[in-house]
Amino acid sequence: MLKFIDGGVCAAQGFRAAGIHAGVKTHAEWKKDVALIVSDVDCAAAAVFTKNVVKAAPIHVDLQHLKNGRARAVIANSGNANACAPQGEENAERMCAAAAKALGCKSEDVLVSSTGVIGQRINVEAIEAAVPALCAALDHSAEGSDAAGHAIMTTDTVKKEAAVETVVDGKTVRLGGVAKGSGMIHPNMGTMLCFLTTDCAISPEMIKAALLETVQVSFNRISVDGDTSTNDTCLVLANGLAGNAPITARGADYDAFLEALKALCTKLARMMAKDGEGARHLITCAVQGARSEKSAETIAKSVISSTLTKAAIFGADANWGRVLCAMGYSGEDFDPEKVDVEFGSPAGKILVCKAGRGLDFDEDLARKILTEDEVDILIAMGEGSGGCTCWGCDITYDYIKINGDYRT
Repeated sequence: MLKFIDGGVCAAQGFRAAGIHAGVKTHAEWKKDVALIVSDVDCAAAAVFTKNVVKAAPIHVDLQHLKNGRARAVIANSGNANACAPQGEENAERMCAAAAKALGCKSEDVLVSSTGVIGQRINVEAIEAAVPALCAALDHSAEGSDAAGHAIMTTDTVKKEAAVETVVDGKTVRLGGVAKGSGMIHPNMGTMLCFLTTDCAISPEMIKAALLETVQVSFNRISVDGDTSTNDTCLVLANGLAGNAPITARGADYDAFLEALKALCTKLARMMAKDGEGARHLITCAVQGARSEKSAETIAKSVISSTLTKAAIFGADANWGRVLCAMGYSGEDFDPEKVDVEFGSPAGKILVCKAGRGLDFDEDLARKILTEDEVDILIAMGEGSGGCTCWGCDITYDYIKINGDYRT
């Protein structure tokens, strides 16, 4: 029943979106830098935020606005993180107030997010002046989602959006999302923003439970560079317009919704990992045969976060020793002499390590496999039934170029 569809954040009934240039990005007047996502009706809402102790002003505002588990809209900007900045929370509240006034709702029903440079005062006056035009541009179609998706991009090279359709209580239910994330990506909400919408009828308590469970197996299983941002945010709005009996407890309907939410967020998470700053390869690390799922996750995260492993993939070098090394310092206890390592891609598969020992293998085939855009590191532990898949990317010269002068 689950299938991917078009429409992004506007795929679900009753959602509109827009993105325009307001002037936050003064160096690029043609780039969209403010987005608005609005439901036609009130929504159940939930969010997950960064675990970084240093949190941006919008997060503090959202935590207050979400206390009742309800929201109507999200306003977001790129070009300035509004983190550690003068008048940070005051300006985040001003963004909410401007959107609320134009939409005819309470300021507390608007959520806010920002992404970009840390420590500089946000040009909130430019955003306030742009809100009428932003509201006028709101669109129920995929074009609205496209505009919003572009407006939240920073160093992203591609827009990230997706949507899925499933059946809950005999009703067609849709979920959609737009996201951004390219650098400062690491497990624990890995700088990412993600805005999710659904027309499913579900209580604030259950949508929060579903989001927490989903984030753990999607966005918290990616890494680009080991940095956890001050602004990481994943928001979900559910307006109930699909007409299903409201989900208020776990059961078959909740499971169907959760499956769809996980599929959507996993796809968006993979897009972030693949679009890592300067990256040329998406790395998928699949660990099987571990003592537990948690053990497998810890090991897989260690591998995708290893700078040496990432560099080896960039160079198409089948240096499996770096994989085993990253496993060894993960903090998990395992028997290295039971470990098999295999590299794979659309070009084929090649076993490079058996029972913790190197094998003679075809270097030319290995290089061909690792030259593909998407590369798999397949690890068999031989110790149990636990498994987990995490995603990362290679590290390239361009990563240094992008971040060496990011602020200036």
